[in-house]
Amino acid sequence: MRRVDVLLPFGLAALLIWGTAAQDEPLKIGVVDVDQAIMSTEEGKAAREEFGRKEREANAQLQPEMDRYKGLEEDLKAKRFVLSDDALYQKQLDLVEMRNKIENKAKELQGQLEVDKRRLLGPIFQKLDEIVKQVGAEQGFTLIIRSGSPVFLYTREALDISSVIIERYNKKKS
Repeated sequence: MRRVDVLLPFGLAALLIWGTAAQDEPLKIGVVDVDQAIMSTEEGKAAREEFGRKEREANAQLQPEMDRYKGLEEDLKAKRFVLSDDALYQKQLDLVEMRNKIENKAKELQGQLEVDKRRLLGPIFQKLDEIVKQVGAEQGFTLIIRSGSPVFLYTREALDISSVIIERYNKKKS
């Protein structure tokens, strides 16, 4: 991790604290577990189910090729001592070519899954972001931190406002 990535949040927090202290307002910090919030909403649960279905479909596309590769690999091991050097070499090249095709297909499917995940979760993140800003403004928070950030190693449970965000998200949907 770059040094700037670590120091920037601390610098911003220090500026907020200093600015708040200069105005004689109390410092109010909240913490939101975004992953929990997303997976606790109805839309988040539906997105997780849809993404799981897409993962299973991707695996189902890849599995026959992987099974065929394993079969050819076992066949080659069994016939290794019977085949001529040229035939053995050719079968090994065939296996390498098949493995490359499988790896390329897996990368393609993984890329598509990443796009699908962003497509499914993007709108939820946007709505959640709006709600966090609304709650922050309405309840007078100085700073709301994302739980699980690599910069923050510990936060008190009393600061966690995830349930408020989840409740507001679910109400907004209705």
